[in-house]
Amino acid sequence: MFDIGFSELMLIALVGLIVIGPERLPRVARTAGHLLGRLQRYVSDVKGDISREMQLEDLKKLQAQMEEQARSVEQQVNERMRTVESELNQSILAAAEAGPASPPPPPAVAPPAAAPSVARLSDDKPTA
Repeated sequence: MFDIGFSELMLIALVGLIVIGPERLPRVARTAGHLLGRLQRYVSDVKGDISREMQLEDLKKLQAQMEEQARSVEQQVNERMRTVESELNQSILAAAEAGPASPPPPPAVAPPAAAPSVARLSDDKPTA
């Protein structure tokens, strides 16, 4: 995180030992470790929050684009529907102005069905 090498770490420990003293150095090191851990968790939480906000912003942009496209499609469908409705009304008016259509022809009367004829064949008399 801080890119500190071993020699730099030893120098910091030596200065800490001289300034703080050997009795208080372990307690100060433990406190510094806890604070460093808290700092790392805080930075991690902030990164996570920023990442979630960026994803949320991307989703909001995507939602806005989809809503715009839906409005565009709806507008095109409504426009086409009005055009078709207008054409249909014009053809209805033209048909009404042309007058009534010729009356339908009367239904044709079906000729009576012929009765089936059954020929009698007799075995005794030859037919000529």
